[in-house]
Amino acid sequence: MAVRKLSELRNRERGIIVRITGTGRFRQRLMEMGFVPGAEIIVEKYAPLKDPIEYVLKGYHVSLRHEEAERVLVRGAEEEEKED
Repeated sequence: MAVRKLSELRNRERGIIVRITGTGRFRQRLMEMGFVPGAEIIVEKYAPLKDPIEYVLKGYHVSLRHEEAERVLVRGAEEEEKED
């Protein structure tokens, strides 16, 4: 199971959230928005200068800055399907 940063996913790539690093208000805010372990997330598109990045999570669109997306660890959704 290769874990990587959410910011490393490319357009239309899917991932499964493994962990949110850090503590405090930022982590709490992300978890309240649905960034929880096991949730599937899809890269919708990058802004022209690669920041922010738009994601689809639980049916809604959310944008994160590149530095924020680096704090979210994911594994490939394809890996999840192979394990089943």
